[in-house]
Amino acid sequence: MIKDVTDSEFQTKVLQAGIPTLVDFWAPWCGPCKMAAPVLEELAEEFKGKVEIVKMNVDENQSMAQNYGIMSIPTTILFQDGKEIDRQIGFAGKGAFEALIRKVVK
Repeated sequence: MIKDVTDSEFQTKVLQAGIPTLVDFWAPWCGPCKMAAPVLEELAEEFKGKVEIVKMNVDENQSMAQNYGIMSIPTTILFQDGKEIDRQIGFAGKGAFEALIRKVVK
């Protein structure tokens, strides 16, 4: 189950997380975001314990979206040890998300 993260939780739940964290910046009105959701749920199960996948609603949490220059959604950003490793803009299917995760999980 993918958890929602807020601006106030971002520091502890993403930047200080003990494992790499993939953040899905999304909004309820975004069609491609809805397509990405079940794929990310599937990957969250596959990589359980190795990568945490969380969602951040950009309508409700604009501070972090602005902080990371989110211009279009969905945008997924992979963080490790408090740093951005890479990002994927748009929904390009399961393989693209998996390739992103594989940058930190072998």
